[in-house]
Amino acid sequence: MNRSRPLEDLTNIGPKIAERLNEIGVFSEADLAQLGPAEAYRKIRLNYPKETLPVCYYLYSFEGALRDLHWDKIGEARKKELLRAIGRS
Repeated sequence: MNRSRPLEDLTNIGPKIAERLNEIGVFSEADLAQLGPAEAYRKIRLNYPKETLPVCYYLYSFEGALRDLHWDKIGEARKKELLRAIGRS
């Protein structure tokens, strides 16, 4: 699979989220795939400690972007795995 698409071409990734991903060194689908949804979420949270970052708009969106699915279509089991990966249950 070609994972060289720019972030703005991915499902769930708008300009604000793309900008925040760029801040942590993620510029393409390949970068996001290498880092993984949970680690990308953690790094963005570190950059914005006083801001609430909804998991649906970040963590789940990153997973959906890599699977070309809207974030609410990734399935409950995978959502639970992602939450565990960031230390939430």
